[in-house]
Amino acid sequence: MGTTVYERRRPPASAITHSLTGTRQSVFWLDDLPAGLAPTRPPLTGARVADLAIVGGGYTGLWTALLAKRRNPDADVVLLEAKTIGWAASGRNGGFCEASLTHGRENGRRRWPEELDTLERLGLENLDAFEADLAEWGVDARFERNGSLDVAVEPFEVEWLHEEAAAAAARGDDTVRLLDEHETRAAFSSPIALESLWRTRTSAILDPARLAAGLARAAEAQGVQVFEHSVVHRLDTPGSTGAVELATDRGRVLARQVVLATNVFPSLLKRNRLMTVPVYDYVLVTEPLDEAQLASVGWRDRQGVGDLANQFHYLRPTADGRILYGGYDAIYHYGRRIRASYERRPESFERLASHFLTTFPQLEGVRFSHRWAGAIDTSTRFCAFYGAARNGRVAYATGYTGLGVAATRFAGEVVLDLLEQRENERTSLRMVRERPLPFPPEPVAAAGIGATRWSLDRADHRAGRRNLLLKSLDALGLGFDS
Repeated sequence: MGTTVYERRRPPASAITHSLTGTRQSVFWLDDLPAGLAPTRPPLTGARVADLAIVGGGYTGLWTALLAKRRNPDADVVLLEAKTIGWAASGRNGGFCEASLTHGRENGRRRWPEELDTLERLGLENLDAFEADLAEWGVDARFERNGSLDVAVEPFEVEWLHEEAAAAAARGDDTVRLLDEHETRAAFSSPIALESLWRTRTSAILDPARLAAGLARAAEAQGVQVFEHSVVHRLDTPGSTGAVELATDRGRVLARQVVLATNVFPSLLKRNRLMTVPVYDYVLVTEPLDEAQLASVGWRDRQGVGDLANQFHYLRPTADGRILYGGYDAIYHYGRRIRASYERRPESFERLASHFLTTFPQLEGVRFSHRWAGAIDTSTRFCAFYGAARNGRVAYATGYTGLGVAATRFAGEVVLDLLEQRENERTSLRMVRERPLPFPPEPVAAAGIGATRWSLDRADHRAGRRNLLLKSLDALGLGFDS
């Protein structure tokens, strides 16, 4: 097999060690959140009655609560969070806010080709509405709609960029710009950057924790009751009452309707227990760069950046002059387990630090201030799925597979449509009406995920050529090309 640029240009071990010296195992976004934006909220106690109860205080639950109040300002809405608002995926992601509802055009084309144009339009409309809603509700999420750069770092990837640029031109998409090597390095000064595509309108960057905190404050301002440290351990639908009962250790809610927004955590519906698996993703953030260091990387337009490998990296600037660098390793643990100990994986952080210094050798000597990880709710179709249960009284959305920041707003609209039994453009989509295939039980799940990850790594070392396993998964509609 061949080597990747990160292996051909590996930095000295001493430089990697220095960069990680003193790094804090903690989520930068949550540490940086002003105390005033994260008030202490009480747990649920006693019995309450609600029109709508939402389980989960991440983006899906928060958007659902706000959109429900927009549809019916008089509705009594209760939101229950197991820990604190935005503590999990919603507070620890990279802060990329993408228009795509299908985890990229190619993934959508493979699965719903007849709906692709509609899905792309709805995704862009959703991102526009996302931006407008933040302004309307006064949510300062440090939203910057600068677009994104897809950067080729291997010669064979350049051809892929040219093919995508030609396809965009053929469909009349003038928001995609092909940048040659000179233009790419003017925009993003890395010696491994060859050429790139700048998608100028379909992506933004933001502060994840400020987004979650701001949505929660906006929801409370609209009258939503938010309870933290309230783990829902039981969901019942007594036939005689026509309602749904949610039970926590210290209280219960009897609601006319319920939305489950539990993301990667085990569903309260048995039918969804095998629909997702938790895959751990790892992230580093540098200390603030000085003016000379910032000038050395260019990046004047502050786009989010990703490379084209199967095991891809993502990186972006922060508001205070740091660089966030994540991705590559995607680790599944046997048994679908979610544990805090999985977030501490030195080999993943060392690999990321090495790759960062390959990307920016001019920043050797810079240290990382924070490192963390989080579990991604991965589904077999690599984007969210939706549904209703218990005679239409319970709706859910999950399975975003790492691209859910903007898609959660769309999901909020969908789950409310399902509860209201609306027939509209959203609910008529095959993407909304169909469920993905479940993951198999153990030990088949671990073996299959391990073999797939090995195959993706092998493809990255063989100029992108996919082996028989990946080709078979592609043929079954289970393949994914990041």
